[in-house]
Amino acid sequence: MKSDVKTFTSDLVSSLVVFLVALPLCMGIAIASGMPPALGLATGVIGGIIVGTLSGSPLQVSGPAAGLAVIVFEAVREFGPANIGTILLFAGAIQLLAGRFKLGQWFRAISPAVVYGMLAGIGILIMAGQFHAMIDDKPRASGIGNIAAIPQAIYKAVFPLEGMAHHLAAGIGVLTLVSILLWNKFRPKAMKVIPGSLIGVVAGTAAVAALHLDIKHVEIPANLWSVFVFPTQESLHRLLEPRALITMFTIALIASAETLLSTAAIDRMHSGPRADYDKELAAKGVGNMLCGLIGALPMTGVIVRSSANVQAGAKTRRSAILHGIWLLALVLAFPGVLRLIPMASLAGILVFTGFKLINLEHLAKLKHYGFMPVFIYAATVIGIVAVDLLTGVAIGFGLTIVQILWNATRFHVDVIHNPSRNRADIELKGLATFLRLPKLAQALDGIPASSTIHIHIQELYHIDHTCLDLLKASAEQRECQGGLIEVHWEELVHRYHLHHGVRARLDEAA
Repeated sequence: MKSDVKTFTSDLVSSLVVFLVALPLCMGIAIASGMPPALGLATGVIGGIIVGTLSGSPLQVSGPAAGLAVIVFEAVREFGPANIGTILLFAGAIQLLAGRFKLGQWFRAISPAVVYGMLAGIGILIMAGQFHAMIDDKPRASGIGNIAAIPQAIYKAVFPLEGMAHHLAAGIGVLTLVSILLWNKFRPKAMKVIPGSLIGVVAGTAAVAALHLDIKHVEIPANLWSVFVFPTQESLHRLLEPRALITMFTIALIASAETLLSTAAIDRMHSGPRADYDKELAAKGVGNMLCGLIGALPMTGVIVRSSANVQAGAKTRRSAILHGIWLLALVLAFPGVLRLIPMASLAGILVFTGFKLINLEHLAKLKHYGFMPVFIYAATVIGIVAVDLLTGVAIGFGLTIVQILWNATRFHVDVIHNPSRNRADIELKGLATFLRLPKLAQALDGIPASSTIHIHIQELYHIDHTCLDLLKASAEQRECQGGLIEVHWEELVHRYHLHHGVRARLDEAA
């Protein structure tokens, strides 16, 4: 009994911590996505109560994620807010089917270079766009446009035009950022569970209230139902457009990848039951279908909220469910409290969130694997920032496929001749497949028939049956001509798992 009470108490405390982390992020990410803040809160509620109940990762917390803000913003601009829900509804159905068909592990197979590049590119776009929102200015239509206009935004904040309040909003945005940074660096250990984003919002809101500043505030309707947008026949027809289909599959892919990467990270943070990836993916599918039905934001498993949940001592899924209940209670009972929050403060939080997404530690990890992963990372970032998210991710995937094909066909044959001993050494490196058979044949044909050839396979990763047949035939032919091919046939058999029929033939050749 005492154990149950202790567990409930831990979950209750954790749920309050996660609620405080999620509150500003739900609204801020909605604003960055070009959607009403109330719809971000609706996604948080569904992610907590519904998905928390169905989740395959009990300690993971779901909600709107910064990683999807850019693609939703672009979709809102292209298709309009009324059609986003339908796209999300079918993206969720894809996730649900993928989970039911046990495809959860496959979504985790996306190249880290593409994932890290995607997050960094999104971080840059969020920072650039929200920099303008932080001074109560309108973000530009493109990432490059937002970046190019930053000097102009700074000028507006320092030298505001008559009747404009850019400098006031900028001051609140800077106050929010400074509050977050100082709190994260100097907060007392006893208060470590209180998130910096909450401190930033409180500081910004208190300053606006105390100084009676006339700047933009969050708009939350008295009736949450009024902001819901339900699918229509027209939106179903628009779903047949190629761009809409691409957006649907992209949301499903990115949301699934981000969810399962977060799931894997959370699994490493606690010693409780391990996650069921397929169940987690299916739960997110259900959640996104519900969000699509009301026109809310897409959701993923969110590492910031989930890690806060674990660190605050959560024991069961009850913590995630309760955090959704607190969000719902606040929206229904105290919407006036949310209307006190200045938009500049939420934008400041998102500037900080975008900066955190540009994690240079990811780049340092990729450097250990050579030039190509770093190149894929950089190309993905540039594509996202210069064009759009879909293009950047497509570039990353395309380069990953090129790398796979290159690795699958890379093969080196180094020949060292020693005429005085009538010997030649051949070092095989890489993958010996039928695509590179002419190269191997040319090397063998260039050595006198009476020579002894020593073939070294220490750096040979794979060999197919065509190249093995060539080696066997060459060995038999040279033996008749007074020469010899020496190679560790048994090692080839053991290392490359050859079929029994091939093994028998190799034994005869040896």
